[in-house]
Amino acid sequence: MAPVTAPADPRTVLVTGTSSGIGLATAVRAAVSGRRVVATLREPGRGDALRAAADAAGVGDRLEIVRLDVTEPESVATAVAGVISAYGRLDAVVNNAGVGRLGTVEQIGVDAFRSVLETNFLGAVEVTRAALPHLRATGGRLIAVSSLGGLIGQPFNEAYCAAKFALEGFLESLAPVAASTGVTVTVVEPGPVASEFVTRLTPSVPGLLENAGPYEAAFKAYLGATAGLFEQAQSADDAAATVIEVLDAERPPFRVQTSDAARGLAAIKLADLDGAAVQAFTTPWLS
Repeated sequence: MAPVTAPADPRTVLVTGTSSGIGLATAVRAAVSGRRVVATLREPGRGDALRAAADAAGVGDRLEIVRLDVTEPESVATAVAGVISAYGRLDAVVNNAGVGRLGTVEQIGVDAFRSVLETNFLGAVEVTRAALPHLRATGGRLIAVSSLGGLIGQPFNEAYCAAKFALEGFLESLAPVAASTGVTVTVVEPGPVASEFVTRLTPSVPGLLENAGPYEAAFKAYLGATAGLFEQAQSADDAAATVIEVLDAERPPFRVQTSDAARGLAAIKLADLDGAAVQAFTTPWLS
C-alpha cells in the first residue's frame, strides 16, 4: 500500500540537487505534503532513485524532474521560467545543490576552492536571483540547506566551509531585505548526515594522504575522528523533515538545525565570542 499523501495543493516548490540525500528526501516529502514539486538535477539521467522514491510514496504525478545546473545561469533561468510557464506560480525554493571537497589548501589548490564556491555559494545566489520576483508574487519562501560547516570551520574542509559561510552571510544579509517584500528566508543546518554526499568524498582520500606532507598525521587523525561522527549520523529523511517543517511553519525562523546534536554544536559557535570554544572542539580531531 502506498503511503497516505495530502490532498493536492496548488503551491509549487523548486528543489535543487535532488539526485540523492537531503534533496531527494525533501522533494518526495514536499510532494507527499500535497505540493507540486519541480525536482532539479544537473544530470536528469541520475533521477532513477528519485523517481522510484516518488512512485513508492504514491506521488510520482506531483513531482516533475527538470535539468538545472546551478553553475550555468542560462540553465537556472530556463528552469525557473519553465516552472512559471507550467504552473503559473512559484511558492518556495529549496537551495540544496552542493558539493564537498576534502583537503587543506596546500593539498587541493585554489582552483578547488573556486569550484566549490561556484556550486555551493554562487549557484545558490544565481537560483535566488532568478526566483525572487516570483516568490514576491506569492509571498513565498526561500530556504537553503547549509550545514554546521556554515557555522563551524572544520579541519580539512576549508573549501566547503568557506562556501557555506559565504552562503549564510549572503542569506543573513538578504533576509530582512526579502522580508520587506513578503519573502521569508531560512537557513537549515544539518549536522552529520548519512548520504551519498559523504560517500562521494571517500575516493579522494588515498590521493590526499599521499600528498599530505606535514599534515599526514593530522589528516589520518581527522579521518578517524570523523568516521566516528558519521557512524551516528542523522538520516537524510530526518533532515528533510526539518525542511518541510519550515515550509509549513506560519513564522519560520531564519536559522534552524535538524537535530539536537546540531543544535548543541550551533550553540557553541553562537556563544563563542573569541573563537576559543570552537578551536577547543575541533583541535582534538587532529591528534
